[in-house]
Amino acid sequence: MSQPPVDGTSSSVDTPLTALPPPGFWKRVFCLLYEQLILLGVIALLFLLPNLVLGIVFGVSLPSWLTFFYLYGVLAFYFVWYWTRTGQTLAMQTWRVKLVSTSGARLTRRQALWRYVYGSLWLVPCILIQASAELQKWGIIGLLFAVSLFLWPLTIYLDPRHRQTIPDRLGKTKLITLPKIEKKK
Repeated sequence: MSQPPVDGTSSSVDTPLTALPPPGFWKRVFCLLYEQLILLGVIALLFLLPNLVLGIVFGVSLPSWLTFFYLYGVLAFYFVWYWTRTGQTLAMQTWRVKLVSTSGARLTRRQALWRYVYGSLWLVPCILIQASAELQKWGIIGLLFAVSLFLWPLTIYLDPRHRQTIPDRLGKTKLITLPKIEKKK
């Protein structure tokens, strides 16, 4: 069994995943912002391109409910695929954040899918606010960004001991901050 380094630094080899700290509020916000930028590319490739082909070639557009479920499925595939492979999406890799089960193990497909569903619950307050305030166009987009980037990550303060969000508590998962990798000279 390896001993932790005397100087207080650690590596992922020395520290079990369950002992690593959760990311703070601002790290979560910046990771989510970067994730949304990456998702623009994913959506453009897997959502807009097929819909443009359907519209231009066949003159058909999908009904809004089907479009929503298709987009929801595309994003579910993206997140579940990354979370079950490495525990990290591209944005999470950049910010050294990893999603693991509460025991520190890699997520199963079922667990990752449920984590995605629970992570989508931020849409509920958006729908309720939009319906009551009758927001249009940019108001809806602003609301979506405000809730997903700031209000949803604030739920870490509902669990001050573990600092995990609602989806993590419901899905029996946790976000951890990976230590910096020391560069060899």
